[in-house]
Amino acid sequence: MVIPFNRKEIIMDIKEFTQSIAKKELPQSLSLPLQALWHDANGNWDKAHELVDGPEGKVFARVHAYLHRKEGDLWNADYWYRRSGEERPQTSLQEEWEVLVKRLL
Repeated sequence: MVIPFNRKEIIMDIKEFTQSIAKKELPQSLSLPLQALWHDANGNWDKAHELVDGPEGKVFARVHAYLHRKEGDLWNADYWYRRSGEERPQTSLQEEWEVLVKRLL
């Protein structure tokens, strides 16, 4: 699925996305939530959080929730899950990350 934004869209699959992480080459024109997930996978939680902390919307809230869950702040994570209209998943963090990436690509 391609999420339209006010810039050039790119289409890639999760394999290409994860390869870009391994190469440490951020793909151009990713949405901010996808950029956040990319930075998170590269070990930069602070940059990931910065990208989704502020903008409104369920997608931003959902990635924000994941990041706080990863941080271990479940109270804050649950707040963001509620804002996204979803419940905290009972999966591993890696599985949640993959679901989010696939949903947003």
